[in-house]
Amino acid sequence: MTGQCCAPIAREPLTEEAAAELATLLKAVADPVRLRLLSMIGSHAGGEACVCDLTDTFDLTAPTISHHLKVLRTAGLIDGERRGTWVYYRIIPETVTKLGALFTPPAEPGPS
Repeated sequence: MTGQCCAPIAREPLTEEAAAELATLLKAVADPVRLRLLSMIGSHAGGEACVCDLTDTFDLTAPTISHHLKVLRTAGLIDGERRGTWVYYRIIPETVTKLGALFTPPAEPGPS
């Protein structure tokens, strides 16, 4: 067997820096509300969602939703842009990909 058979986390030990970076990302998504927010933003039409589209989904106060969005933003998973009264959020693909790639084994090579 040649090539890489396993997800990165099972191939080799993580460096201290990589582990700290990935732990921050994992902590950010280790909350059901934040995980749902990330999913809602990423799957929203046009790839971005207004905070006004997110708040009514949850039985939480606006400051609580803002806190969760701030955690995701601080972790580098989302970015936001103020447009008038509202803030529009979008996923940062490179960061989300880095998180997903941690547990994703490489694709099997096709038949030659």
